[in-house]
Amino acid sequence: MSILIKGGRVLDPDRFVGIADVLIDHGKIAALGQNLSAPLEARTIHASGKLVMPGFVDLHVHFREPGFEYKETIQSGSAAAVAGGFTTVCCMPNTNPVNDNQAVTEFMLERSRLAGLANVLPIGAITKGSEGKELAEIGDLRRSGCVAISDDGKPVMNSLVMRRAMEYALAFDLTVVDHCEDVHLAEGGCMNEGLISTELGLPGIPSAAEDVMVARNLSLSELTGARLHLAHISTAGSVRMVREAKRRGIHVTAEACPHHFMLTEELVRGYNTHAKMNPPLRTWADVQAIKEGLRDGTIDVIATDHAPHATQEKQQDFTEAPFGIVGLETALPLTLGLVEEGVLSLEQAVQKLTSAPATAFGLNKGTLAVGADADVVIVDQQEQWEVDPTKFRSKSRNTPFAGWKVKGRVNVTIVGGRVVFETDVAER
Repeated sequence: MSILIKGGRVLDPDRFVGIADVLIDHGKIAALGQNLSAPLEARTIHASGKLVMPGFVDLHVHFREPGFEYKETIQSGSAAAVAGGFTTVCCMPNTNPVNDNQAVTEFMLERSRLAGLANVLPIGAITKGSEGKELAEIGDLRRSGCVAISDDGKPVMNSLVMRRAMEYALAFDLTVVDHCEDVHLAEGGCMNEGLISTELGLPGIPSAAEDVMVARNLSLSELTGARLHLAHISTAGSVRMVREAKRRGIHVTAEACPHHFMLTEELVRGYNTHAKMNPPLRTWADVQAIKEGLRDGTIDVIATDHAPHATQEKQQDFTEAPFGIVGLETALPLTLGLVEEGVLSLEQAVQKLTSAPATAFGLNKGTLAVGADADVVIVDQQEQWEVDPTKFRSKSRNTPFAGWKVKGRVNVTIVGGRVVFETDVAER
């Protein structure tokens, strides 16, 4: 089927910004220009006043399948993704069993194919069982379809193991992704260490727990020449070190999540478990540093760290509740909030959701170039709406943004030339 998107403001930050038509044919971008015509059987979508952009790419999600399907499945996670404009998502390996082998990778790819929504790309484990001891079969993971390796949630504490992982990843042209946390410094902590944690009587996680691992990983990347991607950085120290590492030519990219540039540890007051994530919400100064890192390009990518949990799990005492929030369906308007604030231009914001994450993992995504996969999102930048978790496509509702009034909404999402999501206001 062919689709002609007429008269939208096309925003492909690496090549074109302007009013144009986009023609999709046989799952590919066939043409981009003025006054395009399409086959008689083509569907026409009128996008006047809307933004037409490459589908978003999220390098950091947890879809919980296999093993924790009561929290999320690849089907429900993919539905949440396309509702949020994400056409490609990369799934972390902390499933049960851990994605440390070809069989689990192929299972996830098959479940994605059956869902028929977003492109779900597995990330393989660095070590067997994500236990940090023995390397997984990295070559097999690469050949079976993994696009990066990570032990996300269980940092690789052994520096020699991490060095060897980087050397293998370099050989197989994979990016190494690390959740930067010294588990000994963070042990027992459940929020940022500081005045508020003391007032609330909650054990804290110091910024140093992240900073020391960022420093180690940057040193190992410099030693090995491997591509390093730092997940969900949250501290001013991390931003400073990444900025300096890039100046020295180290092959590092970094991501920030909306909750780390929109919220501070103040939200934990009242023991709100929807404010519990890892790394934790930090201080106002850290938030400002994250914004400056996004502004100056130190932080390349905006990712969600979409981490669904069942309602009853988040209803436990703060110290017992699991870390994590969902993020796929709120990431776009929160990112556009940075544009409203003047932190990013619209082009920069879109780049951090599209071509920059694709480049970080070497994916052929995040572009509207002729011949590229027709993964496209149409957005009403001015539409205002209220975040209502009961309407999420995700199975889970654990968000700190419930009730927020936000602006910017996905109207249509197209994956591989097929419309997989559209709102009632989408023009036909």
